[in-house]
Amino acid sequence: MTKIAIIGAGSAFTRHLVIDMLHIPGFDEGTIALVDIDSKRLDLAKQLVERVMEAMGKKKWTVIASTDRREVLEGADFVINQIEVHGLETVKLEFEIPLKYGVKQCIGDTLGPGGLFKTLRTLPAWLEILKDIEELAPDCTILNYTNPMSAITLATTRVTDLPVVGLCHSVQGTSRKLAELAGVPYEELEWQCAGINHMAWFTTLRHNGKDLYPVLMSKMDDPEFVAKDPVRLDAMQYLGAFVTESSGHFSEYIPYYRKRQDLIDRHCSVGYNGATGFYANEWPQWREARDRELEAIVAGKKELSLEQSHEYAAIIIESIVLNKPSVIHGNVLNTGLIDNLPQTGVVEVACLVDRNGVQPCHFGPLPEHLAALNRSNMAFFELAVTAVLEKDRTMAERALMIDPLTAAVCSLDEIRAMFNELYEAEKDLIAELR
Repeated sequence: MTKIAIIGAGSAFTRHLVIDMLHIPGFDEGTIALVDIDSKRLDLAKQLVERVMEAMGKKKWTVIASTDRREVLEGADFVINQIEVHGLETVKLEFEIPLKYGVKQCIGDTLGPGGLFKTLRTLPAWLEILKDIEELAPDCTILNYTNPMSAITLATTRVTDLPVVGLCHSVQGTSRKLAELAGVPYEELEWQCAGINHMAWFTTLRHNGKDLYPVLMSKMDDPEFVAKDPVRLDAMQYLGAFVTESSGHFSEYIPYYRKRQDLIDRHCSVGYNGATGFYANEWPQWREARDRELEAIVAGKKELSLEQSHEYAAIIIESIVLNKPSVIHGNVLNTGLIDNLPQTGVVEVACLVDRNGVQPCHFGPLPEHLAALNRSNMAFFELAVTAVLEKDRTMAERALMIDPLTAAVCSLDEIRAMFNELYEAEKDLIAELR
């Protein structure tokens, strides 16, 4: 009987992942173990999972829950990580302090000042959780959903031999968006995609053997078309490939779009298309609204949708448990998978999954200019992760110094001042650094 532990069960992912898992044909019994340090949100998650099981008639499935992970982790076959560490306390700080120095973030959860300090907040908690997983679930597979994806997955590979794969939905979502932009049925789209999380590249994009990039390029004179995804489409003109993450995210990972207000005005519009302060201003309200929605579902005041998502977790579980081979795109250690990216870093590539687990597929070299952009981000992750593992404050500061957006806006002394101000504001919430 399969046991699946979800750490950070109060996350929005829980509903979708559980529904996906319970849709697996022949996956008729098991245990879902929920963990969250927020007892109120944990209880809500447990009630929701029970409601899903009841609605789907899954009488042989059980759900257990605890704020103490050690009570429910033992013997887990899969551990899903989706923790958020001190997010509500810091989301405004990590936007407003960099803003004083001219760094105008849209999301701030992967690179930049926000991504760095999220790494410094999240890794210590995750490393402690990993110790318990190694002891209590030594045969499990870890599925990581927590951002910064590359940093969390990289740190995991540095401290444990347990199999781990970082999972995102940007490849699934972007491939569907590309089919829509090109005007072809998604089922007929031919594509290859590789790089790093939030910056993987569609190096091949075809329909019935026809290259679709000229089709997309021919539409770039239409302002309404470009407005659908302004940063990604503009970058495609110059880089020759479409990237996996939204315009808002992507605009933070490269030095071209957010270093001057006129560029932000030209390329970055509203919401996920690049609005300054979008995540800091909206996420706390989203979280509150989502909890109210779940409360209404549990109380029977709102309909429970059992529609499946495009997340990879259930596909991986089905492939391993029931030996139904599949291909997903996962974040894994670069063991010769992408030739011209650092072999000590984490990359996002196609992976075969079956009873033998997640098996990454060799991609080869990326076009060099795309690899160079990936390497700039990977260097940031390497410094940030190593700073936590070695408790090295200088290394953390230098991660911010090489961040593409921060470096495009600030001088070195300004970056040091920003780092110090953020560090003082969050020193009780982040990793111990010397």
